Amino acid sequence: MGEQVNLLPYPRSLVRRPGICNLSAGLVVQFTALPSPNDLRPIRARLESGARAAGIRTRPSQPRPGQTLPLCTAHQNAGLRRPQEYKLQIAPSAITIEFGEPAGLRAAVATLRQLWREYGQRLPCLQIHDWPDFERRGVMLDVSRGRVPKLTTLLELVDHLADFKINEFQLYFEHTFAYRRYRAVWRDWSALTASEIRRLDARCRELGIDLVPNQNSFGHLRYFLEDPRLKPLAEVSEPYEAATGDFVRRPSTLAPNHPDTLRFLRELYDELLPNFSSRFFNVGCDETWDLGRGQSRELCERLGKGRVYLDFLKKIHREVSRRGRRMMFWGDIILHYPDLIPELPRDVIALNWGYEANHPFEQEAAQFAKAGIPFYVCPGTSTWMSLLGRHDNAFVNLRAAARAGRRHGALGYLITDWGDGGHPQPLAVSYAPFLLGAALSWCEETADERRLAPVLSRDVFHDPTGRIARAALALGFAHRRFNYFEPNFTPFGAVIAAPPPELRELFCRHGLKYYARIPARRVRAALAEVEKQRAVLRRARPAPPSGKVLQLELDLACRMAAESCHYMLWQQALAAGNTVRARQLARRGIRALQKIERDFNAYWPLRNKGTTAKCSPFLGWRIEDYRRGVLHFPPEVARQRPTPRPGAAA
Repeated sequence: MGEQVNLLPYPRSLVRRPGICNLSAGLVVQFTALPSPNDLRPIRARLESGARAAGIRTRPSQPRPGQTLPLCTAHQNAGLRRPQEYKLQIAPSAITIEFGEPAGLRAAVATLRQLWREYGQRLPCLQIHDWPDFERRGVMLDVSRGRVPKLTTLLELVDHLADFKINEFQLYFEHTFAYRRYRAVWRDWSALTASEIRRLDARCRELGIDLVPNQNSFGHLRYFLEDPRLKPLAEVSEPYEAATGDFVRRPSTLAPNHPDTLRFLRELYDELLPNFSSRFFNVGCDETWDLGRGQSRELCERLGKGRVYLDFLKKIHREVSRRGRRMMFWGDIILHYPDLIPELPRDVIALNWGYEANHPFEQEAAQFAKAGIPFYVCPGTSTWMSLLGRHDNAFVNLRAAARAGRRHGALGYLITDWGDGGHPQPLAVSYAPFLLGAALSWCEETADERRLAPVLSRDVFHDPTGRIARAALALGFAHRRFNYFEPNFTPFGAVIAAPPPELRELFCRHGLKYYARIPARRVRAALAEVEKQRAVLRRARPAPPSGKVLQLELDLACRMAAESCHYMLWQQALAAGNTVRARQLARRGIRALQKIERDFNAYWPLRNKGTTAKCSPFLGWRIEDYRRGVLHFPPEVARQRPTPRPGAAA
C-alpha cells in the first residue's frame, strides 16, 4: 500500500497502518521542551501554514474540557544520530515526530505538508523512518544569460524547493548582481540588487535553505571584460578562432598575473558577500579557455598551465578565507591535472559537474575522494538550448551523479539549471528535473520517475486535471522524434535561436544547418508531437495564478519550438527550389513569430526583470530570414561536420 503514497522525495521506509487520522475538527500542535526555540519557530509556522492550506485549523491547546482533538507533537530523540533523520507516525488520534536535530524536524514537516496536500483532512495512518543520502542537496539557477527572475519568482521557487527537502540554493552570477561601480556592465541585462538578495536570504533561512553566494571569478567574465576600465585585466585582448573554425571565443578570462586582478575580485567580494548569511562561497573558476594565450603565456610555458591555474585558485582561496567563507569551485579544470588535485587547500569543495547521460562521474568523483578533497556531484536539468527539455538525458544524468556521489562520499548534490543561448526556456520546463534530482539526492533507491506527474500536478502546477504535468513530461522527450542527437541541445532550441553566422557566436551555431541533416518526415513528426502536447496543455485547469503562469510560459516554449520545425521546413522548400511553397511558409512564419514576440513581451514582466532584449533577439533574426528568403548555408555546406584543425585553440 505504501507504493500508492505520492511523496517526493520518497521515504526510505514507509509502512501503512490501518485507520485514518481525521483532522476535520482541528489539530492541536504542541512543540514543547525543544532546543533552540527561535530556530524552531519558523518550522512550526511552516507546519501550521501547510495545515491551513488543507483547511485544517491548528490550536496551541485543547479548546475546552471534554473536547479532544488529534494532537501533533515533536520531540528530540538522541538515538537519531544521522543528519536530518526523523521518524513520523500518524495514528488515529495523534501525529508524532521524532528528530535528532532541527533539520530532521524540518524534513518531517516537509513530508507532512505533502501528505496534507495529497489527503487533506483525512491522513492515512502510517510510520515513516527517513534520512538523506547527501547532507547538502541544492539547486543552482543561472541568472546571467538573459533571464533575470523577479524576486517574487525566486521566492516562489525556494518555497517549492523547501517542500522537496532541498536545503541549498545558488544564483549563478557573472555580471548580473547590481554592483554599484559596474552599472554600465549590467544595465542592459538587468540585475538583482543587494536588498533583493537580503530578502531572499532571509526567506531561505526561514525555510532551512542555505543561500550560497556564487560569483564566477576567473573565466566567464566576458561582459565585465568589455568594460574599458577592466579590459586590461583580460588574459587576451581580442577574440580568437576556435579549433573547429565555426565560432570565435571572446575574451572572458582574467589574467592571473595582472597586478590589479585580485583587487578587482576583492571589490566584488566585499560588496556581494555581506548580503548572504551562508558560510560558503562558490567562486566558479570553470572553463578558463583563454588561460595561457595572452598575458600569462610566458608564465604558463615556464610553470605549466595547471600550476598557474592552481596558484591563482589558492590566491582566491585566501581571499575567501579572510572573509570567513568556505570556498567552492567548479572542478573541471583541475581534473585535467590530476597530479595537482592533492595540492588543493583541504577545506575547499570541488564541484564535479557534467551534464550528459554518459558523463564519467564515477571516475571523476573517485579522483577527488582519493585525494581527500570534499566534493559535490553536479548534474544538470538538460533544459538549456532545448526550449522543452531533454528529460531522457537529464534523468539518466541525475541518477548517475547520485550513484557516484553516494559511492564516493560526496558532501553534496547540486542540480544545475543553465541558460546558455539567451535562456529562453522557462522555469516550467525545469521543475521535473528539479523534483527528480531532489528525490535522487535524498534517497536514490526509492526515487521513482512515475511519481513526478502526480506530485508536479499537486504541488507545483496546482492542476487537478494533471494535464500540465503530463504535457511537460512528454515535451521533454519530444526531441527524440527528430532522431538527431548531439550533446547539450535539441533542434527545438538550437534552430530558432541560431545567431546570424556573421556574429560567429558559440551557442546554437549549427542551428541553421539542421534542415539538411534531419529529414522532413522527422521534422513533421517532432512538430506533430509538440502540437499534440499543446492540445493537452490547453485543456488543463490550474487553479491559482501561479499555475496559470506556468501553463502560459510552457505554451510559449512550445510555440517557439514549433517554429523551429516550421523554419526547417521553409529551409527545405528553399533548398528544393520550391519557391511558391517557401513564400507561403515565410508569410505564415512571419505572422507566427510576430505574435509570439508580442505574447512573450507581455508575459515577461510576470516572471522576470528587465526586458526580453537579451533573451529573444532570435525572433527578429528569423523574421528577417523569412523576409530575405535566402539560405545562410546551402545543403552541401550544411551537411558538413566541422572537425578541429591540428594545433588550433579548443
